[in-house]
Amino acid sequence: MQTLIYEGFQITKENCKKTNDALVVEAALQININKEPYTVVMRTPGDDYELLRGLLYAEDIYKKKENFSYEILEKRDNGFSIIDIQIPKQHLGKGYLNKRTLLSVSSCGICGKQKIEDITVSGEKLIANKSFDTKNLKRMFSEMKAKQETFDLSGGSHAAAIYDENTDILAVKEDIGRHNAVDKVIGQLIIDNCLHKAKYMLVSGRVSYEIISKAFIAKIPIVVAVSACSTLAVDFAKEFGITLIGFSRGKKATVYSNL
Repeated sequence: MQTLIYEGFQITKENCKKTNDALVVEAALQININKEPYTVVMRTPGDDYELLRGLLYAEDIYKKKENFSYEILEKRDNGFSIIDIQIPKQHLGKGYLNKRTLLSVSSCGICGKQKIEDITVSGEKLIANKSFDTKNLKRMFSEMKAKQETFDLSGGSHAAAIYDENTDILAVKEDIGRHNAVDKVIGQLIIDNCLHKAKYMLVSGRVSYEIISKAFIAKIPIVVAVSACSTLAVDFAKEFGITLIGFSRGKKATVYSNL
């Protein structure tokens, strides 16, 4: 259930008529870890396990290759759900030990960060290892768009796609939230045990610092956006060694870092 039909009135200069539109679903997912509430994520239902896998990886809560088990405690007709994840305490990472209760909304940028010091990511600088050919971008975005079924119906969802070094597509995911789509697509590759193949990540909207940090943690050296990039996204991309490209539309693109 990624879209629902809602009734409205379409107003034009000539008339006003009743219309039925497909709207992208936004619903809460409560995440429990070992029976204790951890966070609430506003997301589009579907690929919830992939979302959990990617989110826990990005938050340094669980980074092992083995998949964790989970139980659906509640699943309502409106998409609101409660899931309990079971992870042995000795396998929980620093992100859980430094636990903070947070509400992650669909447009979240730095949800749950309590101090300025929390807006940091550590690790070795990435290296792309090969020149980037912008001629492939149009094809890559076309491939991603062809798989955006929810967007085709509603016009209201974001997408993230990951490609390998040969610009072959590995996975595409959609969600009402940009960062959720990123978590879902990274989570899919973790499940498939092929995250190491990821070289390019395309996103359908703008790029903020959080998307860059998720790409860095997943060791994806090239991020391409169809829309704008924030100042902090560019600053982080320069620091992390990520090639960041924005306004990739048609034959045009703007490279902001590490060309």
